[in-house]
Amino acid sequence: MTVTLYGIKNCDTMKKARTWLDARGVAYRLHDYKAEGIDTESLARWVEALGWETVLNRSGTTFRALPDADKQDIDAAKAIALMHAQPSMIKRPILDRDGTLTAGFKPDTYETLF
Repeated sequence: MTVTLYGIKNCDTMKKARTWLDARGVAYRLHDYKAEGIDTESLARWVEALGWETVLNRSGTTFRALPDADKQDIDAAKAIALMHAQPSMIKRPILDRDGTLTAGFKPDTYETLF
């Protein structure tokens, strides 16, 4: 099984997910989109699979700091553009297990996946 964990290395939720995976011996690749970037194709795939409402982190400081005009009339295309411009607005982590996606980290959910 190929596992990729997408997020920001220093994020607290990412640290919890990595600790959980490491403690169970799950091999994964970390993709830090602050350092490596993220392509619009991946974002579009995540939005198609999970919905832009799930992938776009509207509770974070980056989104809240946007001008009101940028926060209005959001659809999938606008959400993808916002996240591509500011990867900090992407929900963390995004777990990709052989193409099956999970957004966020909850130990109970990860238990069912592994």
